[in-house]
Amino acid sequence: MDDIDDGSMDGLTVTACERCPELVDSRSRIVDGVGPDDADLCFVGEAPGAQEDEEGEPFVGRSGGVLDEALRDVGLARSDVRITNCVRCRPPDNRDPRNQELANCKGYLERELALVDPEVLVTLGKVPAEHLLERDVAITAEAGDIVEATIGDRRQRILLSVHPAATLYDRSQREPFEETIERAASLAGEDVGDQSRIGEF
Repeated sequence: MDDIDDGSMDGLTVTACERCPELVDSRSRIVDGVGPDDADLCFVGEAPGAQEDEEGEPFVGRSGGVLDEALRDVGLARSDVRITNCVRCRPPDNRDPRNQELANCKGYLERELALVDPEVLVTLGKVPAEHLLERDVAITAEAGDIVEATIGDRRQRILLSVHPAATLYDRSQREPFEETIERAASLAGEDVGDQSRIGEF
């Protein structure tokens, strides 16, 4: 795990970070993950966009609305799950985070996942899937697949998903996305519809 024992992270919160000069210049704040610190279901996106940077919370724009709706459809509230990003600062002009920026932030994500210890981690889009699996991912073809990977020093069950924004530009992605969210809820031990635990799988 990347060395983050430098006072830059307090629990799940990154309190200060200057590792990526372009992102420091671009951001108005560090956008940490939100949700329970013991959530069974955790979603990982790419990086904050303009609205996320403004409000200080991941997935609050249009794509966040798609995610919230899909969660409601399976009987979950946004507050029931953990939502975070690979990179915690907005890249300029909403470009993809660069490999070095992803690497600079990976220790924070690894620490967050180790503390939360989710049953299932859902990657939202190609960038987080490739970052965590450390391989090329054909996200449209692999969406819905479950894989195991080592993140930091722990094994994690990962469910691959298209980015919720994809459903806004390609309506054919809406049903597969919703099915992936339903599968995620079931795998995490959520009884879809009433949120009761159904035990270990």
